[in-house]
Amino acid sequence: MTEVAVPVQAHTTLDISGMTCAACSARVERALRAVPGVAEARVNLMTGMASVDFNPDDVSPAALAAAVRESGYGAEQAENKDSRARLSQRETERNDEVIRLHRQFWPSAVAAVVTMLLSMRLHDAGPDAGPLRYLLLLITALVLIGPGRQFFVRGWRAARHGGADMNSLVALGTGAAMLLSVAITIRTDWFSSRGLPADVYFEAVTAIIAFVLLGRLLEARARGQSSAAIRRLAGLAPRTVHRMIAGGTEEVDIDAVHVGDLLLCRPGERIPVDGSVVDGRSNVDESMLTGEPLPVLKTTGDRVIGGTLNGLGALRIQATEVGAATALARILRLVEEAQTSKPAIQRLADRISGVFVPIVAALAVVVFLVWWLIGPQPSALHGFVSAVTVLIIACPCAMGLAVPTAVMVSTGRGAELGILIKGGEVLERSSGVNLIALDKTGTITEGRPSVTAIVLVEGDTGSENELLADAGAVEKLSEHPIATAVIRAAGARGLVLSEPSEFAALAGKGASAIVQGRQIQLGNRRLMQEFGVTDSELDALDRHLPASASIIFVARDGRLAGALAVADPVRAGSREAVSELHRHGYEVVLLSGDREAAARAVAAQVGITRVEADQLPGQKLEAIQRWRSEGRVVAMVGDGLNDGPALAAADVGIAMGTGTDVAMAAAAITLVGGDPMGVPRALELSRQALRIIRQNLWWAFGYNLVALPVAAGVLYPAFGLLLTPGVAAAAMALSSVSVVANSLRLRSVTGNR
Repeated sequence: MTEVAVPVQAHTTLDISGMTCAACSARVERALRAVPGVAEARVNLMTGMASVDFNPDDVSPAALAAAVRESGYGAEQAENKDSRARLSQRETERNDEVIRLHRQFWPSAVAAVVTMLLSMRLHDAGPDAGPLRYLLLLITALVLIGPGRQFFVRGWRAARHGGADMNSLVALGTGAAMLLSVAITIRTDWFSSRGLPADVYFEAVTAIIAFVLLGRLLEARARGQSSAAIRRLAGLAPRTVHRMIAGGTEEVDIDAVHVGDLLLCRPGERIPVDGSVVDGRSNVDESMLTGEPLPVLKTTGDRVIGGTLNGLGALRIQATEVGAATALARILRLVEEAQTSKPAIQRLADRISGVFVPIVAALAVVVFLVWWLIGPQPSALHGFVSAVTVLIIACPCAMGLAVPTAVMVSTGRGAELGILIKGGEVLERSSGVNLIALDKTGTITEGRPSVTAIVLVEGDTGSENELLADAGAVEKLSEHPIATAVIRAAGARGLVLSEPSEFAALAGKGASAIVQGRQIQLGNRRLMQEFGVTDSELDALDRHLPASASIIFVARDGRLAGALAVADPVRAGSREAVSELHRHGYEVVLLSGDREAAARAVAAQVGITRVEADQLPGQKLEAIQRWRSEGRVVAMVGDGLNDGPALAAADVGIAMGTGTDVAMAAAAITLVGGDPMGVPRALELSRQALRIIRQNLWWAFGYNLVALPVAAGVLYPAFGLLLTPGVAAAAMALSSVSVVANSLRLRSVTGNR
């Protein structure tokens, strides 16, 4: 069948309920993908979320939720609640699930122990075994009607919708064992007269249910631990805030805060929303959002982030972003989306999980027939027990949990370290990076440059202040860090900047605008040459300025008027980050739009030997493409508007969180606090995550490759070894718990070795 491309115009997230194994998530994905207008659907068993790309002209989110419900599961739009409300609801549901599983497991466990002890006495009871069998039947029936009922209900629901899952396997196995045991209990003489042992399997039924419930209980608790990082982030914002009113303050719910409100943040309280300080001075701990351990001094005019911890001072803050627009809310949204995404390595596991249950059911039938036809006597009974054991041991849960648990834990841990990773596919690509291209301004340097020198063209009748005022007027509308430096320098001299018109940002070159009727152009050497300025004129200015500084040439109506030297200090941690990258074997390149001398001076300070300077955005893009064509796996680290194309073209784009929205949108990874050490931390986290994913998949596949033949009885001819259904249930539960426990090791990753 030919697939028709569906134009993706919208995205929605659904909360899915009722999934218990990988076969469930695979069926929900198939149901969503079958809806006309759906381009892609990804379902995460761990988070209980579905991420769907669709064409809104063909289908609505409500119709998508209806399609899921028709497949036998619950669904509602996640967008109907904000991230914190969704997380709170999931936390409540998870706690309720753990409580429910406790209530189901302990009676089952007690019943399993009792039936096991009674079954041991059954063998010695002889002719008096009848009443004991009926007592075992009663206890087992109560377990099936009570805690075990869910497996039959969910298995039947799956069958009604044309599918099968883990519940189907448990229901088939325990149901078959129960029916045989009931038949033997009622017609013991019939079995004995035909030479068949009158053995019942009530203890196996109760043990299977107890072990499966124990596995689910441990898994539910582990899922809670794996999402702990996200819950901690969601809990950072306070529930109530102190809003300033005439004559004092009032305590209001955080949802009642609006943009422009004045809020009071007292010592030791968490900053409620994103805003700017209008009065006060305090050190603020931003480590939970940025990964930067040292508190940051905040004074009047500084930006503060909701959820960060105020120090010993009181701050009066004007709210600039509230609700879903805050940095914390955006981070939570990004991490949630990341946890729903899937790396390519999961595709094989998904394909196998989707068809695994029917294959196992068919294998159980084959095992029964083989034992019945060629096995030792009583061959039919041996075949029945082996078939039940195959059904129980072969649950595909471990395969379904192998990847999403690792992705969930690693993206959550990344968020704690101030590293936002856009999903499993990014983790997979990042783990293979071998070349890292670093932008200079705002990446290696602080992005807070300052004007250190001003030079006028010889014979120019203007003054330094006039040149700086013209440059500052143009830069008023620019997003570049150098623009801030120019404006700050003008402000320091008390200059009043005119309002520019016809502003144009010339990517990789500079900017231009009309200022008081004159065309002002400022930028690099290449821009000046486009206006006919000669190299000799540029060199005459250049020789009077520091070789390590970035140079901004200023022209009026196409004639060179002067130049500004701008110095940008190297970020704390840049040299350490480059050293760490070199230590792990990465090739590091400084890829800068700045002039050669300035780029090499910064490179020397941080320990980079390979430099490509004077690069326009298109040339940066070409460099990335060239390295990739040579077989390199490239990570590009940048922060500016001109880095956007290169970030998007790289195998992995890493944006500094202090940079532009364009850079962060184009990047696969965002470093919230802009700490250069976030680069080696992100790559190390990715390597560790992929290593854990591979271990999980090896375990999940290996477990089934070994367990299924053993359960079928291949070791019986040589060693007389047969697994019992109870042992099979314990092994199945252990496989799922092992995968989750292995993934939880990622919570301790720091990014440093």
